[in-house]
Amino acid sequence: MSGDLEPGLSRELVASQFDGRLGGGRAATLRKGRRPMVTTDEHLNEYEQDTALRARAARVLPGGMYGHQSAARLPEGFPQFFSHGEGSHIWDVDGNEYIDYMCSYGPIVLGHRHPGVERAVAAQAAEGDCFNAPTERIVELAELMTGLIGHGDWAWFAKNGSDATRFALQVARAHTGRSTALRGERAYHGWGSTWMSGAAGMTPADAGFQLPYTYNDLASVRAAADAAGDDLAAVVVSAVEYDASGNWTLPDQPFVRGVRDLCDATGAVLVLDDVRAGFRLDLGGSWASYGVEPDVSAYCKAIANGYPLAGVVARRELEEAAGRFFATGSYWFSAIAMAASIATITTLQETDGVAHIGRAGTLLREGLDAQAHAHGTAIRQSGPVQVPALSFLGDDPASMEVPRAMMFTSEAAKRGVYLHPTHNWFLSTAHSDEDIERTLAVTDVAFARVKEAFGDG
Repeated sequence: MSGDLEPGLSRELVASQFDGRLGGGRAATLRKGRRPMVTTDEHLNEYEQDTALRARAARVLPGGMYGHQSAARLPEGFPQFFSHGEGSHIWDVDGNEYIDYMCSYGPIVLGHRHPGVERAVAAQAAEGDCFNAPTERIVELAELMTGLIGHGDWAWFAKNGSDATRFALQVARAHTGRSTALRGERAYHGWGSTWMSGAAGMTPADAGFQLPYTYNDLASVRAAADAAGDDLAAVVVSAVEYDASGNWTLPDQPFVRGVRDLCDATGAVLVLDDVRAGFRLDLGGSWASYGVEPDVSAYCKAIANGYPLAGVVARRELEEAAGRFFATGSYWFSAIAMAASIATITTLQETDGVAHIGRAGTLLREGLDAQAHAHGTAIRQSGPVQVPALSFLGDDPASMEVPRAMMFTSEAAKRGVYLHPTHNWFLSTAHSDEDIERTLAVTDVAFARVKEAFGDG
């Protein structure tokens, strides 16, 4: 039932490091007067204000909401609108409190409203944010990131993960003078036309010159490279496989080493999409523990604790190519997000944040495994514990037929724990041992509800 721990984190190491004090500081001193976790059907969350806002949104937003928060993607009992957050907790517009395991779909890595980040943001805001040119924050941040990441000789910044992955691929094509890129089957690298051919409003030609391979299957990568021939510009790889299947797969050492060797032999550029996992698994990059470095990496989610920023780091050899085309955005040089990023990364360094998130994630995973076993419920937990995925073996995540996961997360949300039925979850340094304990009290009830409804779990 249990998935793997992240590379380099054994259960023995976790046990030796965890002393029952995961929390501490702000994460353990949440607002007084919070309501207790609800483990019965009494006093479940109510959504009066949320319902009213949904009605208003239906008149002015396409489908009432879009993206991950589209109503079709969320179970019953999930709020659509939030009002504020603090540490590992968030509150919806009706005042219902949740332990947050989505962390804004990844960007919150230190907890909501982290004091150090907010001080840095306030100091920069007092001087200004958006100018004709960047402030010195851009140089400071580039120095910080290239100092941490082994293959980072230069850095480039934008706003979204899709910006970063598209730029990385364009650099690879400009550097090699070739067109074809290899990408994992069903791999998601952003919503733009570069990656989403076949979606409504896009044409197959939008994502031309791409060939698929199977993650962790080096033979399929080599076959795709042979098909590309002399036109192979790049091999694009996700740091961890998170194709749209509900389960995650960690890369294995032969695969990582093999794609590096293939790129070296063909002159192709190895592009690592580290948007989702980067800075949660390793400050040196999610493949640092494998001893293999890509040529260029794309980052976004965990680098600025919720402030809009994306980044690319790359080898010196690619710098000339990056300067041969024009790429900009209206807010790409804004200083506030860069100040937030400097504070975020520095805090992760100083507090050993990656290890803290790993310990919290391990406690959650082991608790869920024990509960599923006790209820006779068949689940699979996969991926690194810092960005975990849970699925029910009776569901079919690949086709999005997930009634068990929908019920499980719905029951949890009604009782104050915010999980997601199909997307991976995210943990932060603000998640404390108390949070995990309170969460498991709720998920125990949720597992029981699933068992009652489906029998087979």
